[in-house]
Amino acid sequence: MSSLSRQLVARWASLGPRFLPFADAASPELPLPRLLRLSLFQVAVGMALALLVGALNRVMIVELGVPAGLVAVMVSLPVLWAPARALIGFRSDHHRSALGWRRVPFMWMGTLLQFGGLALMPFTLLVLAGKGDSAQWPTWVGQAGAGVAFLLVGAGLHTTQTAGLALATDLAPRASHPKVVGLMYVMLLAGTMGSAFVFGWFLSDFTPGRLVQVIQACALATIVLNTVAMWKQEPRRPTSRAVRASTPAEPEFLLAWRAYVRHEAVRRRLAAVALGTMGFAMQDVLLEPYGGQVLGMTVGQTTWLTALMALGGLLGFGTASRVLGRGAADAASLSLTGAALGLPAFVAIVVAASTQSTWLFATGVVLVGLGGGIFAHGTLTMTMRLAAPDQVGLALGAWGAVQATSAGLAVAVGGIGRDVMGALAAQGYFGPALATPATGYAAVYIVEFALLLATVVALRTLSSGDCLAPAAWPALQPSKAVE
Repeated sequence: MSSLSRQLVARWASLGPRFLPFADAASPELPLPRLLRLSLFQVAVGMALALLVGALNRVMIVELGVPAGLVAVMVSLPVLWAPARALIGFRSDHHRSALGWRRVPFMWMGTLLQFGGLALMPFTLLVLAGKGDSAQWPTWVGQAGAGVAFLLVGAGLHTTQTAGLALATDLAPRASHPKVVGLMYVMLLAGTMGSAFVFGWFLSDFTPGRLVQVIQACALATIVLNTVAMWKQEPRRPTSRAVRASTPAEPEFLLAWRAYVRHEAVRRRLAAVALGTMGFAMQDVLLEPYGGQVLGMTVGQTTWLTALMALGGLLGFGTASRVLGRGAADAASLSLTGAALGLPAFVAIVVAASTQSTWLFATGVVLVGLGGGIFAHGTLTMTMRLAAPDQVGLALGAWGAVQATSAGLAVAVGGIGRDVMGALAAQGYFGPALATPATGYAAVYIVEFALLLATVVALRTLSSGDCLAPAAWPALQPSKAVE
């Protein structure tokens, strides 16, 4: 091969990493096609999130006439499964199937739960709304059925995502963990945003029959995407019956959990995840109303806020992946940087009300997305890197449980806090100068500023290197031997 030919081949090979985000996350152990295929489970998760939080949220309230309070309860039901992610991850660490898999059985179980919930959901929603022939059913039947459907989808989401991230950690070499994390969450955002556009297009001319078709197509797509994602990913390590009988049983979850959280560094890390997640998430349902009510933005303009937030998140994940991949900073320091970026972001959002500057507001929104993306990437990478080999699922499950629970709680607190503080301000409790709609929003943003400031303080000790390396973890002792 001539020198020119070698240069052309080298240039062609470099096109993938240059133009495909996170293409350099691939490694000889986990090639790019296999990694992209594995990440399809995140696309399925994003699709379900877009359906639950986006399309169904609007359809249930507007087209089906379901009370907003009941809709809020239904949409929040999947969060109830978030604390179980630690248990799911722990079980996947120590599961021994006859086929030799640890993670795949849990991914498949989560897929079936998600499929079952989506298959049941459209009919229960029609009963709940009393549409068509379903009007003959009592109201409580629709409420109970919809609750079960949302709970099944939530259980499937959390199970599949916990086991899938643990499997990605198992397969990827340690050096590529940051880039793998970035790719996984880019695929989650891609699945959410792409599905939102598809659902909006198909439901533009709403009919009950079209709703059934869309949700059941989502159920089928979940099965297809997750099956392709799992196919030939986890190596099989089957063991004979005699070997399994002589192998000690897995340790009890409570003993493993106590051993995991016994270390002060772990407790500080989980506390920082909770504080930072709440600091970034309380504004999730407030930004668009704030733009419309306080800054006078149109519906079309406020719709772009979600896109700006997602753009900031993508930039955050990309920046964190590149910085950590090059070893330019440790994960704790990067998490601190992400939390610190949120401080000027909320200052800009609050000041935008007094200056009536939409550009300042948009800048703050982008910074919130950027800081949140860096913070999430940094804390998850830190969790992956500091987990013992036999506790990867437990560690990732603990991170996911704290993150999802804190986010759900923050959204509820943010909405309630805005209503309470806004009502008090309107009644003149804070003086005539603050008797404006902006006061309720500003109160929430100030609380978020305080939470992120507390997160920065909590992360300063972790960024100094006072973290546990995997070798420092004690081995878990089994609770008893298999009879």
